[in-house]
Order: sequence, then C-alpha cells, then structure tokens
Amino acid sequence: MVNFPVTILDRLGTMLQAVADNDLSWIMARSVFLYGIALAAAAFLLEWLNYKHAVHRWSGEFYIICIALVCVALGIWVGNRLTAKPRQPFVRNDAAIAALGLSGRECEVLEMLAAGHANKVIARRLEISPNTVKTHIARVYEKLAVASRTQAVQKARTLDILP
Repeated sequence: MVNFPVTILDRLGTMLQAVADNDLSWIMARSVFLYGIALAAAAFLLEWLNYKHAVHRWSGEFYIICIALVCVALGIWVGNRLTAKPRQPFVRNDAAIAALGLSGRECEVLEMLAAGHANKVIARRLEISPNTVKTHIARVYEKLAVASRTQAVQKARTLDILP
C-alpha cells in the first residue's frame, strides 16, 4: 500500500526540482502551486456540498451562470496580466554621457550606428568625411570599452544613452 502524503511530497519535490533545473522563475512556480491549491480547495468544497444533492436543489442555469462568471473573471485577469503596459518615454542619461566624455558628434555617430548605417552613409548624413566617421567610431569604442558596433550599441542601450 502506498503512503499517500509521502507520495504527494515526493511529487512536489520533483516538480520544484524540475522548475529549478529548467530555470523557470519561482514566481511562475508559486503561481502554479497556488492555482493547484485553489483547485484542490474547490474540489473539496464541491465534495463537502455533496454535489449530487446540490444539483437537485438548484437549476442547471445557476451552475452555468456561476461557471460563466468564473471564466469571465479569469479572462479579465489574464487579459490585464498579458496586455502590454505603456512604456515610459525615453530619457537620455546625460550623466553617463558626461562621465564617459562622449561629445555631441560622437553621440550622433552612435545613434547612426544603432540605426545600422554604414560609415559612408553616416558621413553623407552628417556631412563629414568617412575618415572622420572612423575616428569618431574609434573614440566611441575606446570610451565605451568595446570592440564592435553591436557591443557599442548594446552598452549604450544598457547605459540609457540610446533608446
């Protein structure tokens, strides 16, 4: 004969270990666990009400309305959780720009790098020579301590220099 409480605890431990191994967030695991407890409580409540006797007392429409209300409430809650929140407007981190010593022109070149433009395109749009663009890019790399365009853009976004 299987010891029921030990089996549940073993399965719960296995579930928590699987969650930890798959690097899922603990918030998600906690939510799943709480939903499981809520469903178990609902099942015990229905058993306690002796479901067969309650069905005879109340009409089927009452149960349909109850289930519909629960589904509507759950749908509204899930919709609010999954709907994207409005983003805050981008605010440039002027303190980081000053601390790194980036000039205004270097910031313009960095914005063009983030847009994916080639050196010649940057030179044409800023009305400077391609060699000057290369110099600005080299200084941006040096000040951000990076070695490539993608690293420069990523670090600038991390520092809130670029949106």
